[in-house]
Amino acid sequence: MIQENAIVVSIDKDVASLEIVRNKPCGLCGQSRGCGISICGRLFGHRPNLFKAQNTVNAEVDQVVVVGMEESALLWSSFAVYGIPLALLILGAILGSTVFFNALYADRNTAFGAVTGLFIGYLWLKGHNQGSRLDARYRPVILGLAEPTSIVNVQCKKE
Repeated sequence: MIQENAIVVSIDKDVASLEIVRNKPCGLCGQSRGCGISICGRLFGHRPNLFKAQNTVNAEVDQVVVVGMEESALLWSSFAVYGIPLALLILGAILGSTVFFNALYADRNTAFGAVTGLFIGYLWLKGHNQGSRLDARYRPVILGLAEPTSIVNVQCKKE
């Protein structure tokens, strides 16, 4: 199980909104919240990435908790997000160039097949995302409250 410290930002009934605590700033840009070098970070600001988890330990706002997630679920999610659409893009390009082979329009057919494969991969990923929300393996779990000795200078910044 992969574990990280997170700050409880808000609580709604028995669900806590959490933000991951980054003890060290980014080595590239020095940001401790969000990405300072990405285009999205520059355009939309450095907003915190919040996620929700069941509050099974009765944590309160501004408390630091230990959050865990199964390694196999994280590995499969990475493969699903990157591998499946890429494989379908390549498969679509191959099918576009072989099934609809025409020497005059070979490049167009290959590009059309690749875009079609990527679109099918996007649709599959969207459906997989909806289905994985029901699977408990893909949900982060609050394992407990973090020990005060393991946390150095954790500050909850309100924006």
